[in-house]
Amino acid sequence: MSVAGYQTLDIIEEVTRLDGTKYKEIGNLLHNGQAEYAADQGMIQEVRILKLNIPHSTNVQKYEKYVNENFDIPAEVAIPEYQEWTRTPEMDAVVQQILVENKVS
Repeated sequence: MSVAGYQTLDIIEEVTRLDGTKYKEIGNLLHNGQAEYAADQGMIQEVRILKLNIPHSTNVQKYEKYVNENFDIPAEVAIPEYQEWTRTPEMDAVVQQILVENKVS
């Protein structure tokens, strides 16, 4: 499985885990496609896009850099397992700020 190049993040998604808990993720269409595939394969319950084409703010750039430096992002949509991007407390605060900036609660 090949790894995608640097990923630009431009959407906000809501992911429902198998246990029913939900979280919001900053992703892109590749990530959303992988999450949709994961939902179809029973790896997660559901994913839905909350907002498209979010502004490329300083906070989005910070989180984008964190994701690209810390996770291998497969280039393929048909992934063998769904990888939830774990966040440091600092990155969790950055994501929360992105949600506020984009009026997504």
